[in-house]
Amino acid sequence: MYEKSTRYRQYSDHLVKKFGLKVYKLPVNLPGTCPNRDGTVGRGGCIFCDEEGAGFECLPNTLSVQEQIQKNRAFFIKRFNAQKFIVYFQAFTNTYLPLDQFKENMLAAASEEDVVGISISTRPDCINDAYLDVLQELQTQYGLDINIELGLQTVNYHTLKKVNRGHTLAEFIDAVNRIKLRNFEICVHIILNLPWDNMVDVIENAKILSALGIHYVKLHSLYVVKGTVLATMYQQEEFSIIPLAEYIDRVVTFLEYLDPDIVVQRLVGKGPQDNQLFSNWNTSWWKIKQSIEGALEQKDTWQGKKCDYLNGKALKFISHK
Repeated sequence: MYEKSTRYRQYSDHLVKKFGLKVYKLPVNLPGTCPNRDGTVGRGGCIFCDEEGAGFECLPNTLSVQEQIQKNRAFFIKRFNAQKFIVYFQAFTNTYLPLDQFKENMLAAASEEDVVGISISTRPDCINDAYLDVLQELQTQYGLDINIELGLQTVNYHTLKKVNRGHTLAEFIDAVNRIKLRNFEICVHIILNLPWDNMVDVIENAKILSALGIHYVKLHSLYVVKGTVLATMYQQEEFSIIPLAEYIDRVVTFLEYLDPDIVVQRLVGKGPQDNQLFSNWNTSWWKIKQSIEGALEQKDTWQGKKCDYLNGKALKFISHK
């Protein structure tokens, strides 16, 4: 359980409790693409996704896995005196690589010194038993903590179609079930201010993640990157972005309905610095985070306060423990 004084279960505290010291993520950028770009399930990708595939903070993918890990490790050791690391395969869809290449890259990360875990970012429709077998072998051999990040964005299947995700909620549920059979941890990415979602969707996001027993969640605010389909829609005023105060309210409500055992890795995202039409209401992500935490305090509320809908809510005459 998180400390009540923090109002929600924070990732940094969780890592210290889990590993005994602060652990840092080393981002790795693999050359790749996405089935929603190359025609397998769609063309052009999600309407909000830029050409870098969410890897704008990564080193060039022309560097090898080992080179990227070593460069990032040296930076974190020098700046933070870091000792342990999680290798984070961040950009694009990392389980969309051919199986032999996937295995080679995972092995390269697993065999690096001071690595305690591997985190793989991917899509729900790119989870396959063969790839999970590779990860299970590495976990057994190296004793690694395996974490798979699934980009869902919303449980609203109408919105999933609108943003051209190329998959529905069913693929997400299938991916979660397959991953949980291996006892790997799951992190889910959610955008709480998609223009076609409302507060009902915000609450349903929290409920479904809780019911499925997800381990981590990353919340993102929607940003608009130049050159994307979303940018064209934004410039043509086909949608509007909710005010910052409403985003804060949505995050607070999401947390209230979220299972208190789920660890929150992020409350707000940040986009590419020099290529945006809109990002975070021209406000520092850190100030938005502080505003959310302040709202939790002001309302005297916390993560899980309204998580009373599991285990047969209608059976009021039974004590729910």
